[in-house]
Amino acid sequence: MDIVGPLGKPTEIDRYGTVCCIGGGVGTAVVYPVARSLKEKGNYLISIIGARTEKLIILEEEMREISDELYITTDDGSKGLKGFVTDALKNILNEGRKIDFVFTAGPVIMMKAVSEVTRPYGIKTIVSLNPIMVDGTGMCGACRVEVGGETKFACVDGPDFDGHKVNFDLLMNRLQMYLEMEKRADADVKA
Repeated sequence: MDIVGPLGKPTEIDRYGTVCCIGGGVGTAVVYPVARSLKEKGNYLISIIGARTEKLIILEEEMREISDELYITTDDGSKGLKGFVTDALKNILNEGRKIDFVFTAGPVIMMKAVSEVTRPYGIKTIVSLNPIMVDGTGMCGACRVEVGGETKFACVDGPDFDGHKVNFDLLMNRLQMYLEMEKRADADVKA
């Protein structure tokens, strides 16, 4: 087995002011180094991490150490706010707090929901996409995504994109094509 990487373009780290980093499930592993770098750049860091249940929350202590504020959500209410990461984000925005920049990684449906919450506020929202990548060169097209009406490849043009420009519906439909193969691969691993 060969490992290749890093692929794509580096995440843009800048001083924005108040930033909110949102991780859903294993997406928190992607969010953590970005959040840490944004904090080191001098930003006020609000972190929101969520999962289906308390047992699936990862990197809680690491995120707590670097965050000015940390919010935890679980779908079942076993830890933190019962609900989704978007519920915590809405609560913060409904308090009239200003957020200058959002970075998020996790399930595609979650990143779509985060982008829809931030859209009316005009908050720059970057999503880190992780569709299936086969060759990592943009030649196979497996990781293609429509961004601002243009075809992009997550492996070479991403993985970070403006969440307000991503065609999430098309992306989710494309990801469904691989579902059966993923189930078979998972069954093979468990066997």
